[in-house]
Amino acid sequence: MKRLGGICAGVAVSAALAVGFLSGSADAALSEEPSGPPAPTHLVIGLDLSKSNPLVTSEVYAGQVADRLAQEIRGLSVRSKVTVRSFGVYDTGSNPLRIDQVISARARPDAVAEGIQALVSNLPRLVAEGRLEAQMKTNIVPFLETMAGGIDCSTHTKIVLLTDGAEDSELGRLTRSGGTLPPATLNAFAGCDELLMLGMGRGFNSPSTTARFRTAWTEWSEAAGFARFTGLYDW
Repeated sequence: MKRLGGICAGVAVSAALAVGFLSGSADAALSEEPSGPPAPTHLVIGLDLSKSNPLVTSEVYAGQVADRLAQEIRGLSVRSKVTVRSFGVYDTGSNPLRIDQVISARARPDAVAEGIQALVSNLPRLVAEGRLEAQMKTNIVPFLETMAGGIDCSTHTKIVLLTDGAEDSELGRLTRSGGTLPPATLNAFAGCDELLMLGMGRGFNSPSTTARFRTAWTEWSEAAGFARFTGLYDW
């Protein structure tokens, strides 16, 4: 119970940090939209808390990827949705971090971006303090397949994973020499705009490993039905 309480306390701190930025002024009014405003987008953000990912250990890297993520959020239009989840081990109790936000007059893109940027940049500190737990597995494919059930790809949808791409689950171990990803559920994400991975191969210090990961995920995303895949080591 003491350990669970520590995790929950960490999530509470993280959520409080994010909510402090996400709550906009009730008096704020949106600028008039020009004719033909951009269509709303569902932006799904996955935070890989596995130990192989420098996102949980490097403050410099966490700040860098948080800045890049904030750019994605600032470009969202009114009525867009932002969903944030963490993943690692295949256990929802170990991944209780959940944020769901709709862009509106109360939650403008800049405010939402600032809140989530603050959360992501502070992940190494939250892990070091024991408020969040770095995890021993990397269930990327199971995470995506779980999310597929709650995503409507008939509307603009983009998934951004802050991950090294190193699948390490009972379905497959991409980290092994000759390791492969588990087969994608065909067209599970048919109609979704893009799967973007930030930090592909980070922590492995090997261009060939990064290239192997990118090839594997490109093939997986195409089979899953994404219109586009982007895997970035750096940017």
